[in-house]
Parts: sequence; C-alpha cells; structure tokens
Amino acid sequence: MHDERQPASSTETVLPRLSQVESREWWLWGFAVTVTLVLTFGILSLTFPGFHLSNDRIYALNLREWVRGLAALVLLFDIYTVYQNLQLQRTRRQLAERDRLFQLISENAADMIAVVDKKGNRIYNSPAYQKILGYSQDDLAESPLEQIHPEDRARVHGAAEKARITGRGERLEYRIRHKNGSWLVLESTASVICGAKGEIEGLVVVNRDITERKRAEEMLAHNAFHDGLTNLANRTLLLDRLGRALVTSSRHADFRFAVLFIDIDGFKVFNDSLGHAAGDDLLIQIGRRLTASLRRVDTISRPRSGENKEPIFGDDTLARPGGDEFVVLAEELREPSDAIRVAERIQERLALPFDLDGHEIVITASIGIAFNSSTNSDAQDLLRDAEIAMYRAKQTGKAHCEVFDNAMHAGALKRLQLETDLRRAVEQGELLVYYQPIVSLRDGQIVGFEALTRWQSPKGLVMPNDFIPVADETGIILSINRQLMHEACQQLLSWQQLFPSNPPLSLSVNISPKQFAQADLAAQIGQLLQESGMDPRFVDLEITETIAMADAEKSAGMLSELKALGVGLDIDDFGTGYSSLSRLQSFRVDTLKIDRIFVSRMDSDHETHEIVRVIINLAHSLGLKVVAEGVETQAQFDLLRKLGCERAQGYLFSKPVDRDTILKLLATNRSEAVVAFRSKAAGSSSA
Repeated sequence: MHDERQPASSTETVLPRLSQVESREWWLWGFAVTVTLVLTFGILSLTFPGFHLSNDRIYALNLREWVRGLAALVLLFDIYTVYQNLQLQRTRRQLAERDRLFQLISENAADMIAVVDKKGNRIYNSPAYQKILGYSQDDLAESPLEQIHPEDRARVHGAAEKARITGRGERLEYRIRHKNGSWLVLESTASVICGAKGEIEGLVVVNRDITERKRAEEMLAHNAFHDGLTNLANRTLLLDRLGRALVTSSRHADFRFAVLFIDIDGFKVFNDSLGHAAGDDLLIQIGRRLTASLRRVDTISRPRSGENKEPIFGDDTLARPGGDEFVVLAEELREPSDAIRVAERIQERLALPFDLDGHEIVITASIGIAFNSSTNSDAQDLLRDAEIAMYRAKQTGKAHCEVFDNAMHAGALKRLQLETDLRRAVEQGELLVYYQPIVSLRDGQIVGFEALTRWQSPKGLVMPNDFIPVADETGIILSINRQLMHEACQQLLSWQQLFPSNPPLSLSVNISPKQFAQADLAAQIGQLLQESGMDPRFVDLEITETIAMADAEKSAGMLSELKALGVGLDIDDFGTGYSSLSRLQSFRVDTLKIDRIFVSRMDSDHETHEIVRVIINLAHSLGLKVVAEGVETQAQFDLLRKLGCERAQGYLFSKPVDRDTILKLLATNRSEAVVAFRSKAAGSSSA
C-alpha cells in the first residue's frame, strides 16, 4: 500500500476560476449601481434651488460642463463594462473547454473515476463504471458499498475515512461484484479535494480493473509450484511441505510421516512404442488415479485398537518431481505398516488397465519408502532416501516395495564413488584389454580371442561384475567399448602378421545393452573397423540372448545392419533367455555360445548334458557354429568334442590375460602351448 498526499490539481484549478468569475460579476454589478446612482444624483442636483446661479449665462455654462462631465463618465463606464464582459466571456469559454476536456477524459478513460463529497455521497461517476461493472448511475448512487465484497467493505470504508480525516489517500485492492454476479478485483487510489482555505471538501477516487492481472499472477504462482502436465505439486512445493513436516516432527515426537517414491516400471517402452503424446496421456491418467486413491478418507485409515473403531485419517501430498516419478507425502501415521498399506493400495490401483486411444495398457510401479527419523534433518535427504529404496525395489524384480535402511544409503554412496572412479579411470587409461583364447576342439589350436575389459585401479583389480553394470547404466560403457575394440583390432592385426594361419586369428567383442540401443551402432563399428584397418570377416560381435529377444523386430533390423558390415554375429549366453526358434533363424547369426551354467554341470548332471546336446544339434540344424563357454575340466572338453561342438573357451585353456601373456602363448607350438599354459594358469577372475 502506498500513502500519498495528492490534491486533485485539475479540480482545484477549476474551482478558483469559478470563484473569480463570480467575484468579478458581483464587483461589476456593484460598480454599475454606484455609477448609476452618482449620475442620477448629479442630474437631479441640477434641479436643486441651491445650485442655481444668479447669472443665467454663467449657469448655462456650468450646466454644459456638468453634462459633458457626466457624458464622459458614462462613456468610460460603458468602455469598462464592455471590457469586463469580454473578460467574463473569455473565462466562461475556458471553463467550458475545460469541462469538455474533463468529460472527454472521464468518459473515455479505461479507469473508473468517482467524486465523493465530504459526507461520503457520490456526486460524480464516470461512464467507465457502467462499461466495466454494468451498473447505472442510479445503481451506484443508491448504496455503493453493497457491491463491495463483504470481507473488503470495512477495509475500503476505513481507507476512505482515513483519507477524509488525514488528507492522505491510500492505494488498496478490493473485490467488487459485477452486475452479472461475478467478482472483479479493483485497484483504488484516492486523492483529496482541498478548498480555497485548504479544508478537505471531498475525494477523487480512481479505480482500475486488475482482475486479469491478478489471475495472471495467481497462474504464475501456481505454475511455480505445480507440474504443468498433471497439475500436481512439483519438486519445489514437495520439498517445502517436506520441510514443514520435518519441523513439525521435531516439535512433536509423536508426529510420524513417510515419503513414498513411486516409479513406473518400463515407462520408456510405452513412451517409445506409443509416442510421447500417449506417454503424457498415461502420466495424466496415473496422476488422476493416484489423486483419487489418496483422498483424505482413503489414504491412511486403520481402525483403532480396543472398543473405539473410528478410523484415523492422515493428510497427504501427491507430487510429480519429473519424468515418470511420483511422490506421496503421507502424514500423521500411527504405525510404519500404515505407509506399507498405502504403497500396496497404490500398486493395486495402478495394476488396473489404462485405456489409451483404444489400447489397454497395464503397468506396474516400484515404490521406495523412507520414514522420518532423528537422523533426517533435511527434505532433500529424505527424498533421496526414498529414491534409493525405490531403486532397490526395481533391482529386486520391479513391482515391489522397499523400505529404506542405512545400508541402502551406504550402498548408494559406494556406487556413486565407483561411478566417479570409473570416469576417472577412463580418462587416466586404467582400463586394460584382456584376451581369453578360443580353442578349436578338433586340434586344440587357438583360433581366436574374446576381448574383455579389466580395470586396474590404484586400489587393485576391480572385477567386471562390479563395474560393468554401472558403466552400462551410466553410459560410460560406450567410450570403454570403443576404446577396447579399437585397441583389440590393432592388436589382432599384429598377431595375425606374427602368427599366420588359415583361417587367420579372429576377435570376439561383446556388445552391451546400451550400445545395442544406439541407432547408429553399425556406423560406429564400421568407422572403428576402417580406422583400425581390420578385415570385418575376422571380427565377431557378441549379443546376449536377452538383449536380442527384448525387442525382436528392432533387434532383427539392427543385426541386419551389422551383418551388412561383413562381421560375424554371435548369440552369447544362449540358453539363459527366452529365444524363439523362428526369431533365431531370422536373425542371420553365425554362432551360438553355450552359457557356462550348462557347461559346468554337463559332466555331472544328465539333464544338463541333454540340454547341451540339444543346443548343439539345434545350432547345426540351423547352419550355426557352437562355442562352449566356461570349460574347466578335461571331462567337459571330451564331452563337448564328442557332441560335435566346434570351439570352446575357459580356464582349462586360459583365463583372460594381458597381451604379453597371449604373445608368449602364441609363440610356442599351439597344440602344445595350450596344455603347457593350462598347468601354469592361476587366479579365479571370470570372463
């Protein structure tokens, strides 16, 4: 609010001019009467006996002078009267022009202008009142306060009284009812009208319709704290309410609340297959369903123990921090099981099918729960804990619910440190290429190698199972595998020149899930082969069965692009996924690699032996070669050769080793070198 002493300058100028005109007219009238009386007296005096002279000649002369004087006086009076009339007409024209300008301004002004006398009566309302509010002059004259919102009347009346008493106008905002019944918001400014002696004679009130501006301000404020797609609370508002809940819990020991972090399982698949518009529609429907399921009467209600069975209800906040994530802040919990029951209810509601343009969509959700505790002093930390628990739920198989514990936080910190160290390792060249020989079961000679990444950190060797999943999830695997393939191709060229054979030594390289999802994978590999000068016929790309079958149609297209480069294609870990024989045939692969799970038990379990036999026969019937992984015993070697398996790799021949060790292995007679090296091989790292 702004206080201001602001006289109405235009009104104050007009009023003195009116007073001047009136004063001048009264003075001119009085002067005319006086002159008339004087002339009348002068003429009558000529008839008085006392004024006659004895000498008629002298009397006649005097009478002539008197008449001349009186005539001159009348002429001067007429001239002065004409001048005064001209001045009065000029002043009236100026006043009329000012009045016309005032009417033009007030009648065409967008703002509403009113003049109020010192008793509070309106003596003027501009036409804008009727244009904006729909009220006629009579409507406003009857009871102007009736149109003001009941909650604002006292404030408006007080501001008007204050202006009349103190002479200080006050700017304020208030609501007024339109004639159609709707409410508008006005910004009002009052200016005092002062009289000639400085006394307050009334107010000039200027009202401006700011309804649209207020709506825009409210919309901006709403958008600052709400998600634009679902209209749910956004991350900012969520953190604010989390902070308030933490303050309340610090003051009241019995106040309990929980944060439920909800993530839609496989949402990217829906988004990619049905389109982003359908994905947005699905998120909107999920938000509505969650809102309906989290009403106050539905959210947290459990019967009290004992005789009183009245349910207890808790408040909740539903937010969408971003993406396909939703968060529920459930307050006033009695027991931790209340939050788990809320999570179960959410999963039940979300399990019901959604309808998207005629498509019936079924989804699941992974939920992480974090409770307030004495260690939680920050809203960000509590939200982080719930998110960590959600990721643990996803790792356990999705569509699960997990409650946060401190071990999860420690694991998350360890993973974050691992990711940081891994990025540094890529930059500092700590990632090395190791090679595991692939041996022909026919003659025991080395026919190729599988290139594998090993991390030699300053703290020691990091096992692949510890860093490869993190590298693939974060995308670091892309740069790791590019570096691996480039170095391995150059190394194989060197070995092919040193140890020529027919056919030449070959190289097998694993393709990670993140790599396989790259639309330009074939172009990337083609460029690497060209840069290294490697013949693509001696390079085999290994894709796991799970990756290949995740999206069979997309995989078939990608494999065709890779096959066009001239490389070989291997299905790795065969037997652990869900292959379709018809799909397998259409993939145009060259080799099946039997997973080590089957190879390790084939010499001790008859059923496993039969599975391996069926896989080998299946591969041969499709015109494919077979490589057995994880061969560790001579018995496994003999059984595989008997079943017709062409190639094998495993600790029986060599564990993955560096290039210098491979060079020594190749330098000796191949058939004898494998046997000799087998007795020296040590360690337990896995390919």
